[in-house]
Amino acid sequence: MKKLAFVMLGVSLLSGCLAIPPQDVSPEMRDDYLDAVASIGCVLREEKHYLPVELQAGLTREQVIALTQYHLAKGTAETLPDDQGVKLMTGACA
Repeated sequence: MKKLAFVMLGVSLLSGCLAIPPQDVSPEMRDDYLDAVASIGCVLREEKHYLPVELQAGLTREQVIALTQYHLAKGTAETLPDDQGVKLMTGACA
């Protein structure tokens, strides 16, 4: 899972400051993502965090990763120290 967080960080850095929502994710799906992440404590760190978000929001792993990258680029999520995942800081997680 640490590799996953590292990949997410790398892709978010490559995307620069562009905060463009994923094309295959509707506004309702973005809201469901926020609710699902809040329900697990606002931190995506390992498999046991990603699976509930996928199931609750009805998203694929790729969509969850894309939404997380979007929030990193937007500044509404932050990478945790020592490659320990990502913390959302918007919605119920603010």
